Amino acid sequence: MKLAPGLYIVATPIGNLSDLSPRAAQTLAAADLIAVEDSRVTAKLLNHLGVKRPMVPYHDHNSDAVRPRLLAEMADKAVALVSDAGTPLISDPGYKLVRETRAAGIAVTTLPGPCALIVALTLAGLPTDRFLFAGFLPAKPGQRRAAIEELSSLRATLVFYESGPRLASALSALREGLGTREAAVAREISKRFEETVTGTLVELAERYADTPPKGEIVIVVGPPGESPPPAEADTDAALREALSTLSPSRAAARVAADMGLARKPLYERAILLSAEP
Repeated sequence: MKLAPGLYIVATPIGNLSDLSPRAAQTLAAADLIAVEDSRVTAKLLNHLGVKRPMVPYHDHNSDAVRPRLLAEMADKAVALVSDAGTPLISDPGYKLVRETRAAGIAVTTLPGPCALIVALTLAGLPTDRFLFAGFLPAKPGQRRAAIEELSSLRATLVFYESGPRLASALSALREGLGTREAAVAREISKRFEETVTGTLVELAERYADTPPKGEIVIVVGPPGESPPPAEADTDAALREALSTLSPSRAAARVAADMGLARKPLYERAILLSAEP
């Protein structure tokens, strides 16, 4: 199999090596060069395939220096990009290579495959119609609280990557910042000791407080519950403020947009309020 020159983004297994797709295996075997996160990890995968290919490290610490070389190689060679596990560009610097490859007019091809955040969503049993991947939470408590506060109002399922030693502190911070939301901790996905534990953030924080698990972990947190409707006094106050500069129709439209309410009853109320002495 001969590959055309360009960049090939190859998703690799997150656990069981048999999860590698046949197309991904063919691409890795035929690539002229493989850009890897850790050559020792990728070597195990290549040994599983029974092939040997040249590798060059490409990670957070050397990406700026290595990227020009990779772009030069792609002029007449097929370069595969892999991460240690899963789909490249998820929590790694690969997007910069893709951006510069496209800017240079070089073809970019993606070979879809395993991705821990997507698999964890399927395991968690939480809403998947709208979700946000937030990567790793900051290690420093203050920065972590700020990050969680920023996400707290989003009406979406939240997905985080985490490590075993940091899991307890992450769950504790999520419990403090998000309350009793439903959540799941998925670890060692597609490996021998795969486990998914579900419950509220309070329950999960208690479970892992003194027993940090091993392995790679994904935390999935459900969206907030439905907010109670605002009190009539609050809507009246908002309408009166809007009526000070707007017509009843426009005041109702503004308050409806600001408070997430139906416009028609607000308009009827605005008419009554505007008639008050």
